[in-house]
Amino acid sequence: MRLAIHSLYSYPVKSCAGIAHERIRVTESGLEFDRNWVIVDAQGTFMTQRQYPRMVLIRPEPIADGLWLRAPGQSDCFVPPPSPQAEAVPVTIWGTPTLGADQGDDAAAWLSAFIGVPCRLLHLHPQANRLASLRHVTHWIQTHPDWPQTFLPADRHAFAFADGFPFLVTNLHSLEELNGQLGAQGITPVDMIRFRPNIVLQGLEPYDEDHMAGFRTGDAGFAFVKACARCPIPNVDPQTGGTAAEPGRTLARHRQFEQGVLFGMNAIAALPEGEFWLQAGDAIEPEYDF
Repeated sequence: MRLAIHSLYSYPVKSCAGIAHERIRVTESGLEFDRNWVIVDAQGTFMTQRQYPRMVLIRPEPIADGLWLRAPGQSDCFVPPPSPQAEAVPVTIWGTPTLGADQGDDAAAWLSAFIGVPCRLLHLHPQANRLASLRHVTHWIQTHPDWPQTFLPADRHAFAFADGFPFLVTNLHSLEELNGQLGAQGITPVDMIRFRPNIVLQGLEPYDEDHMAGFRTGDAGFAFVKACARCPIPNVDPQTGGTAAEPGRTLARHRQFEQGVLFGMNAIAALPEGEFWLQAGDAIEPEYDF
């Protein structure tokens, strides 16, 4: 199998259903629309499938003039873009503060009815400036001075409401190895969407990503700045919203490290000037970090 991008995914509303793309616009902040919205509870705390697995059944569709929300048993809800003068609402994602713009009472009522608790929808506020980990980005840049692309300084990698970094990259053959381990126990294989990647690579050996500094595609470079420690979200069935012990239990038996149970790599990007797109099938060049 050739070394290439296998698939691309965005998740417009944090912890809701993902969207597969054949081709998508990319900036240093992530794939277009990725985690540009977040749902918060009555205390203003961001909500995820960890506590509310039903969120995976909410299917967002961003369009040029707003966002559609769809879910089983509910009529579709259209969310217009926030006003440019919208008040900035503070919200913290895993300890890092950022700003959102409230998307109004109709969206709040629709989400509250489906999830079953009072909540509101926030869009990324124009004044938000949440940065990827300065420590991890700085370390990567300092230890890879010969990388062909030039990355922005560490304090320029702003992104929206993703957990910690603009991109999550996974390896198709790592999933195939995990599915082989599940199959040996008589457990149904799982789809990559459970791990909520943005970019899925093919043609690598299983867990080659552990030994990679990143990869290049065309004139762009993606730096693997931190391995991704997994939470229970891969145990949520994206088709039903149900939860189980797998694949997390099997993954933990084979991928437990000091940093946690690892699957996938958090990344930043160095992109050429002008508009840039990624497409499934684009050739990649891995850079190993032995």
